[in-house]
Amino acid sequence: MVRKPTAVAAAVVLAAALTGCGEVDDGASGAGGGSGGGGGRGTLTVFAAASLTETFTSLGRTFEGAHPGVKVRFNFGGSSTLARQITEGAPADVFASASPATMETVTDAGDAAGRPQVFTRNRLVIAIPKDNPGKVAKVGDLSAPGLKVVLCAVQVPCGAAAEKALAAAGVQVEPVSREQDVKAVLTKVGLGEADAGLVYRTDVRAAGDRVTGIEFPEAAQAINDYPIVEVADAPRAALAKDFIRLVLGPQGRTALTRAGFEAP
Repeated sequence: MVRKPTAVAAAVVLAAALTGCGEVDDGASGAGGGSGGGGGRGTLTVFAAASLTETFTSLGRTFEGAHPGVKVRFNFGGSSTLARQITEGAPADVFASASPATMETVTDAGDAAGRPQVFTRNRLVIAIPKDNPGKVAKVGDLSAPGLKVVLCAVQVPCGAAAEKALAAAGVQVEPVSREQDVKAVLTKVGLGEADAGLVYRTDVRAAGDRVTGIEFPEAAQAINDYPIVEVADAPRAALAKDFIRLVLGPQGRTALTRAGFEAP
């Protein structure tokens, strides 16, 4: 299948490149010719769930070190948004999603080269500000009157997982807002704009001392599998395969485990 970017998709991608993309650059020279697996020059573009920001940024540096002349550019965001961008023709080489459901958007559209592989798992925790103004101690406290709770949008993997975990706990929550990715939820909690939010364990760990995480047993009912795949007609197909091998291999597993992810 030949993927042709629409005008809308091109505008989305341009905006992302200017504002939302992270680019790892360790001094390698700019984009150039071929994309051979070991030493091609150019830019590898990876679309990845926001919860992978810290781990994939680190792996991107590792990848660049092993591929002189190559840069890795990341577009981190909500998995559903990234999947839609890809199906609309956004030029991407690799897609790493926070759920199989959002990955299906890409595979069902014929925009995946091969079968996605689950490379890690993640679970939710309750994130609260350090001073815990809402006095949250357990998942049942999230239904307290007047408590400001922030969740991800239901179409985003962290939002779908939150709905499932809350239902398992028998807790009803009326969030004050629903955000498009887990980092936005974490930011609101960290800034004290919310008393609590449901985010991934890995995001709380990455936030350092800005927030505190509270584990709750019902989170085990809503663990998210993370699949990764080469995008169909990837501009840097050989590099895409190499990056996926890195993520699936020992270095990738070590980095993910260190960040708090779980083995698939």
